[in-house]
Amino acid sequence: MHSLWYLCKRLPNVFRPKVRPWVNIKGADTTALVNQVKRCPTGALSFYMNNEEDKTAQSQNTKVEVLENGPLLVYGSLKITHKDGKEETKNKTTAFCRCGASNNKPFCDGAHVNAEFKD
Repeated sequence: MHSLWYLCKRLPNVFRPKVRPWVNIKGADTTALVNQVKRCPTGALSFYMNNEEDKTAQSQNTKVEVLENGPLLVYGSLKITHKDGKEETKNKTTAFCRCGASNNKPFCDGAHVNAEFKD
């Protein structure tokens, strides 16, 4: 939940956790959006540039960390295939939901806090 608070506080016209859809990309200019997503400590957010390839991502060795009562953090470059077959690449840190309560599965959105997930 801390990463969502961090993002929402800095771009409140973009990241609106109490509104659906909670991300309003028209709430800031492209540079501000890109910079804020790159600052996301969990890697749960990503972006792509139309007709461009983001060349700023850096590869890392893969590392997995299980957070007590929280998400599974995977550090490194990952190719993720969703259940609908859509693929995406994540770089840096990606937080995967372990509690099952996330509205952004397979990624963590901090719902484990309200769900009082314990593990």
